[in-house]
Amino acid sequence: MKLRLLCAALQRTHLWVALILFSGFAVLAGCASQEPAPAPAPSTFDRSWSAALSAAQDEGVRITSEDRGSGVIRGSRNEQEVTINLRTQADGSVRVEISARGPKGSDPGLAGRISRAYDRRMGR
Repeated sequence: MKLRLLCAALQRTHLWVALILFSGFAVLAGCASQEPAPAPAPSTFDRSWSAALSAAQDEGVRITSEDRGSGVIRGSRNEQEVTINLRTQADGSVRVEISARGPKGSDPGLAGRISRAYDRRMGR
């Protein structure tokens, strides 16, 4: 009789141990599948710089110099010299100025086309 009670007690103990172990594994399995942290988005200046550079190239401007530190992109198309100035303002926005200079009668709409290409690349 004592042996029977002892066996019954051991079976209940084994059941509880198995239940506790299974619960622990289930909790650990839930913790193991963490998603990687998302990559930081590019800064407003970086995004604007990229869009300005690509917009100029979209309009056939050959880039001759880039100075991110001073925010100046220079290039040329035919006889016109193109300058793009980017400045970060106090509120964090970026001001972009595009100019195209050349001999009289050269392409007067170049700066405007670069500006529109810039706006498209910025999703405006």
